[in-house]
Amino acid sequence: MSDSPEKLPVWCAGEDWCPITTTASLIGKKWHPVIIHRLLDNGPSGFNELKENVDGISSKVLSDSLEDLQEKGLVDREVINEQPFRVNYSLTEHGESLESVITEMAAWGETYLQEPTEADEPAE
Repeated sequence: MSDSPEKLPVWCAGEDWCPITTTASLIGKKWHPVIIHRLLDNGPSGFNELKENVDGISSKVLSDSLEDLQEKGLVDREVINEQPFRVNYSLTEHGESLESVITEMAAWGETYLQEPTEADEPAE
């Protein structure tokens, strides 16, 4: 048995395989990196806890994103209790291996992006 992790199936845009394109296809949706970041920071989380930690995401979008991440092999879904129904989401080994990517995204943002001010926020 090999020590290298099992490879995930990928989608390719062209004839030549590109690891940047394929990685972007896994985590390139708007909320995917944020969800992965929150699971890295907080560990396994229930749906409502995760929704609270991913500020601004709707229940539908979170549900769809978690389903997509699960299908891609980055997130596990475990039913904890049937009544009341409770589910915990956690990162798979592949999801956890994205920690350095997510950390670098955060570091880049801290270095090159200006934090919004109250004036930048939409009026309610």
